Formats: sequence, C-alpha cells, structure tokens
Amino acid sequence: MIFSLKGIVQELTPTYVVIEVNGVGYYVGISLQTSQRLSLGKEVFLFTQQIIREDAHLLFGFYTKEEKEMFNLLISVNGVGAVSALILLSSLDLKDIAQAILNKNSALLQKVKGIGAKTAERIIVDLRDKVEKFGVSTENISAFADNKVKEESLSALEVLGIPKKMSEKIADRILKQNPDLQTEELVKQILKTI
Repeated sequence: MIFSLKGIVQELTPTYVVIEVNGVGYYVGISLQTSQRLSLGKEVFLFTQQIIREDAHLLFGFYTKEEKEMFNLLISVNGVGAVSALILLSSLDLKDIAQAILNKNSALLQKVKGIGAKTAERIIVDLRDKVEKFGVSTENISAFADNKVKEESLSALEVLGIPKKMSEKIADRILKQNPDLQTEELVKQILKTI
C-alpha cells in the first residue's frame, strides 16, 4: 500500500499530477483543491490512497490528510466511485460537504456532476455521524440552514435595487443575532439598517 509520495512535480493538470520519486513517475489522480496547491518542478508531499481493481491499479493524492479522509468516507458510500468523490472534492470545500451532509442538504450535493438524488441521499444517511470532525460544529447548523432565507432575502433586495454585497454583510450580522428569522422579517430588518 502506497501511503504517501514525496517527489518532484513532473506534470500537472487540474485532474492529475505525475510525481517523480527516485526516477519513477507516479500518475496520481487529484482534486482541483490539491492541484491549486502544487507547482510544476517543485517538491511536493502528498497523502495517497491506492485502489486496486481487477482492471486497474489507481493512485489518488491529497494535499491534506483531511481531504484524504473525506475521499475515503465518500467512496465508502455505495454508488460513489473514486472519480465522483474527486469531482465532489473539486466542486466543494471539505466544510461545505460536511455541512451539506449534517444539514441534509441533498440539493447542494446534487449540483455536483454525477451525483443524483438517490446518491446524495445515500451520502447523507451513511456519513451523517462521520463528518463532524471536519470543522463543522452542530451549533452552526441553524445559521447554515437559514442560508436559503438569506439567499431569498438578498434576491428580493437586489430586485429593489440594493447591491448584494452591501446587504449580505448586514444579513450575516442580523442572522448571527436572530438565526430563526424568516425571509420577510430579514428583508424588513435589512431595510431598516440601510
């Protein structure tokens, strides 16, 4: 089992990297998050996950141990393959994935290419008890659950001609104090503040 690789980046794309270790080039599948942290010709250390199938020996690399842990959790879900897991890790931050799972936000997971409604639900059911360590506290859940309220409020205010950037900061401040506000109430409070 190849646990990690330390070597020079020989070739780099958004989806894979070739790392030369003592004259041997390793082809490693990576996420966009990992790709953005690597530089051609520079030394790198990656945590790796080796997957051996009948038809292929695959190697996946991760810049952080947490990303590798999330990858392994995702591929443990029936119906989520290594490629789908990498696409998920490329599309969303670790905290966003964990938050979506804890909040049962299957709509966010379904926005990722290759993740359908059934797979998103399976990810939520299978991983709900396993993702809290990714820097997501359960106290934050109500604030994130109100994201829909915030988005609806900001859209309504934009229709009224109020710039999103201006109203977003105010919305965050108000929701921090009153996380249970509904859209209508939040719009009213933002308008009073402006």
